[in-house]
Amino acid sequence: MWSWRLSKIKKSIANPNTVAETRRKKLSQTRQGGNPSGSYFFTKIGQWQHLLELIVASNVLAMVLALAEARSWQALEGIRVLQYMFFINWVILSFSALVDYFQDFFAKFSQKVALVLGFILLQMIVLLTTCVVNVLQYWATRSGPFSEEILFHGTSLHLGYGVLLGAFCMRYLYMREQWMNQQYSELNARIQAMQARIHPHFLFNSLNSVVSLIAIDPDKAENMLINLSRLFRASFQELKLVSLAEEIDLCQHYLSIEKMRLGERLNVEWNIQATPTELKRVTIPLLTLQPLLENSIFHGVEKVLQPSTISVLVEILQNQVTIVITNPYSHDTIKSRKGNGIAIENVKQRLKAYYGQTVKFQIYGGASLYTTVVNYHDQVK
Repeated sequence: MWSWRLSKIKKSIANPNTVAETRRKKLSQTRQGGNPSGSYFFTKIGQWQHLLELIVASNVLAMVLALAEARSWQALEGIRVLQYMFFINWVILSFSALVDYFQDFFAKFSQKVALVLGFILLQMIVLLTTCVVNVLQYWATRSGPFSEEILFHGTSLHLGYGVLLGAFCMRYLYMREQWMNQQYSELNARIQAMQARIHPHFLFNSLNSVVSLIAIDPDKAENMLINLSRLFRASFQELKLVSLAEEIDLCQHYLSIEKMRLGERLNVEWNIQATPTELKRVTIPLLTLQPLLENSIFHGVEKVLQPSTISVLVEILQNQVTIVITNPYSHDTIKSRKGNGIAIENVKQRLKAYYGQTVKFQIYGGASLYTTVVNYHDQVK
C-alpha cells in the first residue's frame, strides 16, 4: 500500500501542477536556550558569515596600517602589506577559533564582561604571536645570543596595533549583538502575531467538531472533550519548539476527535522512518503538523462521502527531517475550501523563522493526490 502511494507521490512531484511553493527570506536563526543575559555573538562567532565579515574588515585595516607606515602610495611595499595581512588574519582566525571552542564559557557572562574578556584574549594572542615570530626569526638568522630583548622585540608596537584591532573587533561584536537583538525582538513580535491568528482558527474548528456530536453520541462527545482539552492547553501555550514526538502525540489527539466525527470516512496511515529516540531529539514548532493534517482532512475527507485515506510519512536522516502528507482531492474540493490558507501560511512562516533557508515547503496537486512536503534541517545541540 505504501509503495503504491509513494510511487504516486513521486509521479505527482515529477510532473506537478504546482499549487503553492514558498521561497521567502526570513531570519535564519533565533536564540535557543543558554543564558538569556549572555552574549549571543560569542556563541555564534564560528559561523562563516560573521568570520568572513571580520576577515574582510581586518584586511582593510592591514592596508591602512601599511599605508600609514609608508606615508605615501609610492613608498608602499607589497611585502609589507602582506606581512600586516598575515599577522592580523592570524590573530583574527586564532581569536575566532578560541572563542568558538570556549563558547560555553563566554555564554555564562553578560555582554560587557564577554567583550572585556574577548579583548584580553585578543591581546594575549597578539603578544604570543609576536614572541613566536621573534623566536622563529632568531632561529633563522642565529645572530648573537638569545635574550629577553630579542624575545619581546616589537611587542609594544604590536600591542598598540592589538589595541586598535581589539577596539575595532569589539565594536563590531557590539554592533552585531545589537543587530541580532533587534532581529530577535522583531521575530518574537511576528511569531506572537501569528499565534494570535492561529488560536481562533484552530479552536473554532475543534469546537464545531464537538458540537456536531453532542446530540448524536454524548459518550463520544465526552471523549472528544477530553482530547480537546489537551489541544486547548497546547494551543494556548507559547508557540515554542517541542520534540517531534510531542507534536505527533498532539496530532493523535486531534485525529481521535476527527475520527469520532467522521467515522469510517477517515483513515490515517502513519509511516515513521525514525526511532523513538530520534523523534524525541528532533524539534519542530508547536502546532505545525496538526494544521497540515487539518488541511488534508478539509480537502480530502469532509467533502467526500466515501472512505478516504490520509498518508503521513515522517523520515529523519542525520537531523534532516522530511514530512510528506498526501490526501485524495478533486479540483472542485480545493476551490470550495479556501479558509485554511492563513493557517498553512503561518506554518510556513514559523518554520522559516526557526530553521531559515534549510526549510523547503512545497504543495503539489496531482491527478487525484494532494501532496504536502516539508523538509528542514534541525540544528540539534
